[in-house]
Amino acid sequence: MSVFISYILLGLSLAAPIGPVNAAQIDRGIKNGFFHAWLVGLGATVADAFYMLLVFVGVVHFLEIPFMQTFLWIFGFFVLVYTGFESLSGASQIDVNNMRSQKESHFKSFMSGFFMSLFNPLTILFWLGIFGSILAKTVTTYGTGKVILYSAAIFIGITIWDLTMAGLASTMRKYLTTRLLTVISVISGLSLIGFGIYFGIQAATVLFS
Repeated sequence: MSVFISYILLGLSLAAPIGPVNAAQIDRGIKNGFFHAWLVGLGATVADAFYMLLVFVGVVHFLEIPFMQTFLWIFGFFVLVYTGFESLSGASQIDVNNMRSQKESHFKSFMSGFFMSLFNPLTILFWLGIFGSILAKTVTTYGTGKVILYSAAIFIGITIWDLTMAGLASTMRKYLTTRLLTVISVISGLSLIGFGIYFGIQAATVLFS
């Protein structure tokens, strides 16, 4: 049981660091409520599951090719910068009194989180590096049967964090004024652009090194 809990904590540690997905969750939660914020996290979790599957089937060396790494950095740059500018452009239109009528689609919230995580090389490094080594150790120590159980524990940890973030963001919106909502939306947008620029720098480093 203690091992199972440790894997839940591993999932929490994967989801907890402030990054583009958390920034987007805060932005969606404040603007559109709990369900939209949770869908951003769910989209990211589905992308995590995709990479976990790749690790399971052994298709990991493909993502270690320099061309693929560069492609992921560049695509991540565009996804984050676009989302950041979208948040900034919508900041001036925020109004506490009519936010309900400005809600975006559930599908858009989901896909936003999915693509942010799918093309986040830092997420990929976790699954290929840390999870890959954990998977090998788990198979050796506990046998193949335990792998699915402990992998599920990781996703329980990720889900707990996503629900917590969605709950906090949606609760915050009840106590904020239009001005504060605008400021938070701007900060969220700038942070997404900042992460995007970091991805772009990493892509340029790989390309010109």
